[in-house]
Amino acid sequence: MIAAARRRARSALPAMERWTRRVDRAVARRIEIVRPVASRRLRRLGSAALRLAKRVGRRLRPLAVFVLRVFSRGERVLRRAVAASTRAATRASATITPRRAVAGLVLASAVCLVVSQFISYRSVEIGQPGYAGLTSAAPPTVGAKTAGEAHAYLLVPVALAAALVAALTMRSQRRGLGRVVIALGLLSLLVIGLVDLPSGLDDSAQSSRFSGATAVLEEGFYAEVAAAAGLLIGGLLYYARPCRIRINLSGRAASARRRRRRRRDSSPRKAARRPSPRRSAEASAPASRP
Repeated sequence: MIAAARRRARSALPAMERWTRRVDRAVARRIEIVRPVASRRLRRLGSAALRLAKRVGRRLRPLAVFVLRVFSRGERVLRRAVAASTRAATRASATITPRRAVAGLVLASAVCLVVSQFISYRSVEIGQPGYAGLTSAAPPTVGAKTAGEAHAYLLVPVALAAALVAALTMRSQRRGLGRVVIALGLLSLLVIGLVDLPSGLDDSAQSSRFSGATAVLEEGFYAEVAAAAGLLIGGLLYYARPCRIRINLSGRAASARRRRRRRRDSSPRKAARRPSPRRSAEASAPASRP
C-alpha cells in the first residue's frame, strides 16, 4: 500500500507541473496584454496631474508670494523690536541700578503706607446672614473708620522716616540704613497687628444697636499690611547689599594676571631666544691695524 501511494504521488507531480506552467503562461499573457493599456493610462494620469499642479501653482503663486512677504516684513519688525528692547534694557540697566531699585521700592511702600492711613480699613455689615445667597445685593455698612483713626496716625511719621531713609540710600551704602528700614517695617506690622486688627474686628458698639452686625476688614487694612511688608522686604534687600558684586579669589587672581606687566628676561636662554639687533657693516667689520 505504501508503494502504491508513492507511485500515485510521483504520477501526480508531472500533472501539477504542467498545470502550474499553464497558469503561469496565462497570467503572463494577460500581463502583456494589460501592461500597454496600464502604462498609457498612467501616463495620461501623470500628465493630467502635472497640468493640474501647474494650474494650481499659477493660481496659488500670488498667495504664496503675499504670505512670504508678510513673513519677511514680520521678521523685520521683530528684529527691530528686539534691537529696540535690547537698547532700552541696556539703558535701563545703566540707569536703574540695584541700589536705586531698592530705594524706589522703599519709597513706593512709604507712599502707599501714607495713603492707606486715609482709607477706610473696617466697617460693620448689618444683616449679613440675610444676604448670604444674593450676588446682586450687598448688606448695608455702618461704622466705617480709617486706618489712621485706630492708632492716631502713628504710621504717617513712620512712613515719612522711611522715605527719608530711602532718599539717603541713594547716596550711601551703609548697612545701618537697611537696619533702620527693617525696624520701621517691623514697627508698622506690630502696630497693624496689635492695634488695627483687634479694633477692626470689634463690633461691640454696633451689635447692640443692629441685629446681625458683623465687622469686616476693608481694602485699607490690606493696603497698609502690603506697604509695611514692602518696607520690610526693601530693608532686607538693602541690608543684603545687592549693590556690590563680590569677586572670589580665582577672579581676583585672573584679573591680576591680566593687569600684570611682562617681566624682563632673567635667564641667558631667554635672552638668547630674542632676535639680536642688526648691526651696520662698518660696525661689524674688523678694525684695520695701523
